[in-house]
Amino acid sequence: MAKSDNMGRIIDHKLFTEEDIHEICVRLGKQLTEDYAGKKPLVVGALKGAIYFLTDLTKQMDVEQQLDFIDVSSYGDGFESTGKIEIVHDLAADVAGRDVLIVEDIVDTGLTLKFMKDLLIERGAKSVKCCVLLDKEARRTTEVEVEYYGSKVGNEFVVGYGMDFLNMYRNLPYIGILKPEIIDKYIK
Repeated sequence: MAKSDNMGRIIDHKLFTEEDIHEICVRLGKQLTEDYAGKKPLVVGALKGAIYFLTDLTKQMDVEQQLDFIDVSSYGDGFESTGKIEIVHDLAADVAGRDVLIVEDIVDTGLTLKFMKDLLIERGAKSVKCCVLLDKEARRTTEVEVEYYGSKVGNEFVVGYGMDFLNMYRNLPYIGILKPEIIDKYIK
């Protein structure tokens, strides 16, 4: 029986299928396995968006690793970054002397990623790198290095596979472009 797509009505078109995402995770997992060979990285998932990517990515990494989570926000309840970074949920693990890999769903302005990297370096991490599923470089407002990325994307509003609109649509198994009328309905 075919899987239904009840939420497909909000999607203009699919940008990445489940198969595309799997291939990205395999490719990045292989690279991370090579780069972290002999190390025991602390893999930090950026909540809430990265949970799907983090799960599939870390299954492809053939290295000893520990997981932790951080929730950092610059959006509040709006659609645009406020520029003010707030830690909603902090790490439980001590990062001092550790190789840390931040896993993010998408990087656009770069503000939250830079904040997290700076914070972990300040706390004494040996190294801090980032692996993101999608890099929305066109929206970058601050300089931050993204060491690993699945794909670059344009300035469309993407949802699914952890990425949300009004904290909804994260559970889509693919990544799609949200229909403009859906966005317009809530912005006006």
